[in-house]
Amino acid sequence: MMNRNRYLYHLIALAAVTVWGLTFISTKKLIQFGITPEEIFVLRFLVAYAGIWVLALFPARGASPRQPASAAGQVDSPRRLWAASWKDELLLLLGGITGGSVYFWAENTALSYTQATNVSFIVCTAPLYTALLSLLIERKERATLPLLFGSLLAVVGMGLVVYNGQFVLKLSPLGDILSLTAALVWACYSLIMRRMSDRYHTLFITRKIFFYGILTILPTFIYKPWSAGMSLLVQPAILFNLLFLGVLASLVCYAAWNLVLRQLGTVRASNYIYLNPVFTLLGSALWLSEQITATALLGAGCILAGVYWAGKRGGNQS
Repeated sequence: MMNRNRYLYHLIALAAVTVWGLTFISTKKLIQFGITPEEIFVLRFLVAYAGIWVLALFPARGASPRQPASAAGQVDSPRRLWAASWKDELLLLLGGITGGSVYFWAENTALSYTQATNVSFIVCTAPLYTALLSLLIERKERATLPLLFGSLLAVVGMGLVVYNGQFVLKLSPLGDILSLTAALVWACYSLIMRRMSDRYHTLFITRKIFFYGILTILPTFIYKPWSAGMSLLVQPAILFNLLFLGVLASLVCYAAWNLVLRQLGTVRASNYIYLNPVFTLLGSALWLSEQITATALLGAGCILAGVYWAGKRGGNQS
C-alpha cells in the first residue's frame, strides 16, 4: 500500500509539471492580447486565492475541517489566518516572494532581454540548485550516485529539448542573470515549502503563498500602471487562459506540488521540473504549430530516463 501511495505522488508530480509546461503557451497568448506579465500574475493568483478560500471554508462532504495534529506537530487547519509563530509567518512571506512575485517577475522580464531558449534552459536548472541547497542546508536527504547521474542526464536532455535542433546560444547578461535569479529563488521556495509542509495544512500554506505573492508584486504597478480593462478580460479566449492559469496551474498545481514536496522529498520531487520543456514542446507543436526535431525527441528520452533514474534510486528522505 505504501508503494502504491508513493507511485500516486509521482503521478501527481508528473501531472503538475505537465500543466506548468503548458502555461508558457497560455501566458504567451495573453501577452499577445496586450496583458502585461505582472497583470497576468496578479489575475491568476487572485483567482487561485479566491478558490483556495472556498476549499478551506467549504470542505468536501465527509471531510473534517480540522484534522488532529500529527506527531511532527503539524498544525492541520486550512482555515487558520496566521502561522503558529512569527518566524513561520516570515518564512511563508519569503515563500510568496520566491515562489510567486520575484520568480514570475524575473522569468517574464528576462524574456524582454534574451531569447526564450536561454530563459527556458536556465530557469529549468532549478532542480540542480534545489539539490545543492538541500544538501548544504537540509539533512533530510542525501546525495547518491544515481541521483546525481539522473539529474545530469535530465539536464542534458533538457538542453536538447529547449534548443530543439537549433544550437544558437546568444548570451545577454541582464536577461541571463534574471533567468538565473528565477531558478535560484524557486530552489529556495522548494526548501521553504518542504519545511512548512511538515507543520501546516497544504491549503493553508498554498493560500499564504498566493496572498504574499500578490502583495509583493503590487509595487511594480507604481512604475508600470495597470492597463488591462474589464472589456478586454471578459473576452472568451482571454478568460479561458486566465482560468487555466488561475484554477488549474495555480490553485490545483501549487497545492499538489506542496503535497508532493512533503511526500517525496525536495530533491526527488524537484527533478520532475526537468520535464517542463518536454510538455512545452508538445504543447507548442499542437497549438502553435512549432516543429519537433529528432534532437528534441532524443532530449525528451534523456529527460524521462534521468527523472526515472533519480526518482527510482534517488536520495533518501526522512
